[in-house]
Amino acid sequence: MVAESELNTGVLLFLPYRALENRIFAVLAESGHADVTPAQARVLQRVGPDGTRLTELAEQAQITKQTAGFLVDQLEKAGYVRREPDPSDKRARLVCLAEKALAAKEIADGVVAEVEKEWEEHLGKRRMKQLREALTALREITDPWA
Repeated sequence: MVAESELNTGVLLFLPYRALENRIFAVLAESGHADVTPAQARVLQRVGPDGTRLTELAEQAQITKQTAGFLVDQLEKAGYVRREPDPSDKRARLVCLAEKALAAKEIADGVVAEVEKEWEEHLGKRRMKQLREALTALREITDPWA
């Protein structure tokens, strides 16, 4: 096993994220949403409140348009999304969240709040605030959609 001091920052960021993601998927499965895969969720998370074009979903998820289309097809069949005409361009279609996705999001948001509370209890309020501030500042150079 690698010593903690040898782990790079990316791994140190990834480990708590993966723990959070695992908790979310476990609770979603218990709540009747066991049919969402991590790959589907990564696309689903990027659907905006007014819908998002498939090409934008692919770009943000850093996958091919074909892969995004395949995942959206699966999500549509499972009832998590629907495709609607884009009001700004009738030739284009938007991927929109369906009620099933909104219900799953509400569950996931509850898990996130629970986990963040546990992290704050572990780190303390000051360090948790500093962590959030540091990660928010990093978005300026790491998140092209910020």
